[in-house]
Amino acid sequence: MAHHIARKRFGQHFLTDRAVLDAIVDAIRPEPGEALVEIGPGLGAMTDPLVARCRQLTVIELDRDLAQRLRKRPELDVIEADVLQVDFAALATRAGKRLRVVGNLPYNISTPILFHLLGAASQVIDQHFMLQKEVVDRMAAAPGGKDYGRLSVMLQWRYRIEAVLDVPPEAFEPPPRVDSAVVRMRPLPPIADVDADLLGELVRVAFSQRRKLLRHTLGRWLEARQFVGEFNVQRRAEEVPVSEYLALAATLSPV
Repeated sequence: MAHHIARKRFGQHFLTDRAVLDAIVDAIRPEPGEALVEIGPGLGAMTDPLVARCRQLTVIELDRDLAQRLRKRPELDVIEADVLQVDFAALATRAGKRLRVVGNLPYNISTPILFHLLGAASQVIDQHFMLQKEVVDRMAAAPGGKDYGRLSVMLQWRYRIEAVLDVPPEAFEPPPRVDSAVVRMRPLPPIADVDADLLGELVRVAFSQRRKLLRHTLGRWLEARQFVGEFNVQRRAEEVPVSEYLALAATLSPV
């Protein structure tokens, strides 16, 4: 593929280290016949070894020039679009099977992409993403530390999260200013009595002033809802396990 200058507005950092690429593809273990979707294929560094194993691949690329080049490859189904506008549940329906989603995500919109994919978790087998290491640490964080927050809770209630591989800046062109990591996300069975929107609001309120005790934030929110159950608000948001947030959301969710 001819030289392509990375575009800052798209958050483009192209992975070029062959050893790292091989390690990522080995972790994914793609197989022929799977509905594999790559977000942000870029110059095709990960696309090539993926296709070598799975033979057919759907790619989502926003950059018009890159999408045009990718369309020349018959083994690729190219979706030229903003990934935040892509209906992954519809992609699974079209494929007739659950998806495996991979990608070197643009770091400037990685969190919105993760939240966007939450809605299609039941149509996904697994997700493997290259992300800023700081984000992966937050995703996998346990209660009680500074990394544990809204992102931790909202992803851990739907996924089993595992950090797979650390990747240094020099593995990219141009090098990002941060360390990176690959994360594996395997969807968990949905909890029927937890309303996702209500949980999202609850957790957002809880972490809105994380240095204060919950009685100043979530406590007032619960009072406004005339909540009469048991929930200890004499803690900070980061001290509450995911299971307790889910139990509270289940209590508040309409039957």
